[in-house]
Amino acid sequence: MLKSITTLSLATLLLAGCATEPLNSAALTAPPPAFKGEAAPATAATPALAMGQWWKVFADPTLDGLIERSLARNTDIRIAAARLEQSKALVKSARSSLFPQVGISAGSTRASDVGQDPKASTLHSAGIDLSYEVDITGKLFSAAKAARLDAQASEALLADTRLLIAGTVAETYFALRALDEERAIVRDTLTAYRTTLDVTQRRFEAGDVAELDVARLQTEVSSSESELLALDRQRAQIENALAVLTGEVATTFDVESQSWASQPWAGHVPVVPAGIPSDVLKRRPDVQAAELSMQAAQRRVGIAKAAWFPSLTLTASGGYASSDLGDLFEDAGRNWSLTGLLAQAIFDGGRRNAGIALAKGDLEIAFAGYQQQVLVAFADVEDQLAARQTLEAQARTQTEALNAATRALNLSQSRYRNGYVSQLDLLDAQRSELRTRRQALQVKAAQYQSSVRLIRALGGDWNTI
Repeated sequence: MLKSITTLSLATLLLAGCATEPLNSAALTAPPPAFKGEAAPATAATPALAMGQWWKVFADPTLDGLIERSLARNTDIRIAAARLEQSKALVKSARSSLFPQVGISAGSTRASDVGQDPKASTLHSAGIDLSYEVDITGKLFSAAKAARLDAQASEALLADTRLLIAGTVAETYFALRALDEERAIVRDTLTAYRTTLDVTQRRFEAGDVAELDVARLQTEVSSSESELLALDRQRAQIENALAVLTGEVATTFDVESQSWASQPWAGHVPVVPAGIPSDVLKRRPDVQAAELSMQAAQRRVGIAKAAWFPSLTLTASGGYASSDLGDLFEDAGRNWSLTGLLAQAIFDGGRRNAGIALAKGDLEIAFAGYQQQVLVAFADVEDQLAARQTLEAQARTQTEALNAATRALNLSQSRYRNGYVSQLDLLDAQRSELRTRRQALQVKAAQYQSSVRLIRALGGDWNTI
């Protein structure tokens, strides 16, 4: 008996490695130590990102409130959370196979003997049944491990969904802020055009100017009114998009803009530190999820290979049986049994080979998906580093253009009042200044949005510790 147990233990150790599949680590592309579009050395203090609350770096209470509402109510986050709970349930189901299955039974049977004068008899029974599959190949443990890896991947996907929703809310919010300021600029310009039109209309009625001057100003007024209506339409659409992101009904949703309506947008784009190592991408939730899915697929290849080895099942039962219900639990009616079954399939028409091929295909897909996710992560960071550098240069150039346009407008207004330039020259200067101011505002909004995208591309954190 001891010899049989020793032999079985050695076989178990030899077969335990069958439920794992080695991965070709040489095929993994070694990431570079740093990013190509490295940020320039910071000229100001680099703000630290609060763990799990990266949006706090913008110091905007309205943004904080919108993101907190979205994280609590967004439907995509709720769906990802439900999938995580499903994955946890599958882990419990897989782990249950590692333990014995115990059950109780009770029943009564009435039957007759076969013969010319059959007699009916009743047999009462009650007992306990136990069944246990010995994990000699490690496939049950690997199945539980694969399910746990899937659950961890679902948890990473939930974190990725939260990061995506928070980033989208921030980008949409900054687009709304820029649009509100742009609307204010157009409204101020429209007010100035209307005032000039009133003055010109009176001068025309007095015979001091031609009707052409009135027509030109009326064109600018109507054109500005049309642009303002278009901006109002865009704002409604952006606000409705924020309602969906926060899980609220668009009909009753309203972003309180009174806090910034009376003052210009004076925020500052956060400074990105230099020397961010590329291995911070390991913390990206989508990269983590892809890696965990690959490891789970690796386990399942080993499980498929373990189908070629025998399975050992132990069953035991014990209880009582008696024709008299009152004597059911007497010693005379006691019975028990113990069975060990070692089973091995001999011929299956290629089913096991097909299972291995299918599992290997899933592993290759997961492996390629992981590599693709890493490549996408690097591209995302490089895109935003390049965008930040070009936007910084564009912002400086746009500031110079705005200063020049403002100076040209002031000179044109002064020369127009003194009769040195025509009204057409003044209108050209006004249109140029308005266009340049709106372009500068759009560049500023793009800088904020690029900062959000960079933080999201880095996995929601640029801290190296």
